[in-house]
This record gives sequence, structure tokens and C-alpha cells, in this order.
Amino acid sequence: MSLSSQNIVTYSPAYTIVPTYECFNRCTYCNFRSEPAKSLWLTLGAAQEILSQLKNQNICEILILSGEVHPDSARREPWFERIYDLCLLALEMGFLPHTNVGPLSWTEMEKLKSVNVSMGLMLEQLTPKLLNTVHRHAPSKLPEVRSQQLQWAGELKIPFTTGLLLGIGETESDWWETLAAISESHKLYHHIQEVILQPHSPGTVQTLDAPPFNPHKLPEVIAKAREILPADITIQIPPNLVKDENWLLACLAAGARDLGGISPKDEVNPDYPHVQEQELRNILEPGGWELVPRLPAYPQFDDWLDAGLLQKVKQWRRRFKLPPAQ
Repeated sequence: MSLSSQNIVTYSPAYTIVPTYECFNRCTYCNFRSEPAKSLWLTLGAAQEILSQLKNQNICEILILSGEVHPDSARREPWFERIYDLCLLALEMGFLPHTNVGPLSWTEMEKLKSVNVSMGLMLEQLTPKLLNTVHRHAPSKLPEVRSQQLQWAGELKIPFTTGLLLGIGETESDWWETLAAISESHKLYHHIQEVILQPHSPGTVQTLDAPPFNPHKLPEVIAKAREILPADITIQIPPNLVKDENWLLACLAAGARDLGGISPKDEVNPDYPHVQEQELRNILEPGGWELVPRLPAYPQFDDWLDAGLLQKVKQWRRRFKLPPAQ
């Protein structure tokens, strides 16, 4: 049966590469980080072995996800070069890199643009009051720093993903203000592909003693976000953090249309295994939804990619039998 585009839910067949877990931030809800200089960096040789094993698995996106090395650290430059080299390696081996490694300088973003089809950074919440609580020891979580990343991504014409973390001590009005800021940035640059609405889901490592985000609230947040955000921004939800099948279907009915990267492990939420493709189909199809793979760069951004990147995107588009860009 042919379904209309309104019944399509997308996901990205992905694999996450972590250059290092070390991070100078100490967000109290984090289940990812290790102490600076206490995490071995992934070597290019080890990454090549991993990528070689993925060659025939229909995985298109390689998400480069890293803890942050302080901008003033002597290790910042080699850290950034490792990230760049991992992106280049993934690209040369036929994959489509997407990098999310925390705030970057203009020069760093500009350089990574040449080896990434898209990039991302969660705003989480733009309210400064979290600097007194969950972000007290997280210098790079300054709202103005993260907002600037959206601006620079727009000016550099980088297809970008951002999002909110829900349930870390913010208020409802904080949600709408952060979404409004994303909307205003997009109206200037038309660069936001997706906005992720990620419910706080407690893990075994974090120090924050807070309950999970109320699951019954998420469809309401999605519906309001759909009103605030421009229509060409897709709302994404992580299905492994939406434990109830009916809740997941309610989120789609409210306006979510993407399920993010589906990979073997959720590095940010390691206590919550990813729901794999076939299981998702079993949940969605009885509700009238069709699950379709997508690439980490949306078709409307083809003109922003250089010739080499665009050629690889078109190859994957043909491989997945996706429609060409309009």
C-alpha cells in the first residue's frame, strides 16, 4: 500500500564513533564523560577496523561524538585534528560523517564543513538559571556560546541539527523560549534540519537525583514545538527513550517525524539500548506509519555541499532508492 508523505517516519542507519569520552564539563545528568586525560583516544587504525566491518551493513551515517577538550588546553589542537581525521577516514571509506563534539571555533567549524555532510549541537536549554544547578561545572554550556554555534552554522551554510533536553530543572516557558530562539535563527539562515526533543532518562553514572521526564507530557511538547518551529524543520524523538509503544505512536501523532540515528549503542544514554529497525517497523506499521531510511543531510541542502560530498550523498540516495532532491 502506498502511503502519503504524512505517514512517513524517517531514521538514519548510523554508527557512532567516539574519539574520546574525556570532557572538561561536569553536567550532573551526564552518563557519557570521563575525567580529562583519563580516557584513551580512539586511534585511526582502530577506527578503520570498525568502519571496515560496517561496509556491507547499509550504514550510511557515521556520527562522530566526543567529549570536549578545553579550548585553552594544549591537547585541543590534536583533539580537533583527530576528529577531522576520523571524518576524513569515514568519508574516504564511503560513509557520510555527521559531527557533534560540543562548541567549536569558527575556524574549526569551517574546516569540518569540508569533511561532514551535516553537523549538530544540542542547545539543551537556553535559560541561564541552569548554570547554578546542572551546569554549575559546565563552562561550555553558557547559553550565549551555544546560541553562537547556531549562528555560525547558518553563516557557514552547514546543515545543522539541534535540540532540547527536557526535565533537567527548566520550566515550560524555558522550552518555548529555546524553541523560539531556534525558530528565529532558522528564519535568518534556513539551516536547521531537525530539532531533537530528548526526555531526561536517568542513567547509572549521573550524579543528578531527578526523575525521568514525564512521558505523558512529551506529545504535548511536540505539538507546541510544531506550532513554534517552521514547517521545514523536522522534529526528532529518540525511540529508545520512549519506552511505551502507545506513547511513541502518540508522539508521532503530535508531529514528530524522525527517530534519529539507529545504531547498536546509544553512547549518550548507554542504559537505554536502541530499538532496532525491524522492531520499530513492528510498532509503527499497525499504526499506519511507514519507516523509511534517510541520509544525515536532507535533500534541500544539496547546494551547500561541495562536489565531492554531494557525489557521495547521491550515491547513498541511489543505494537507498530515495527520491532525488527537488
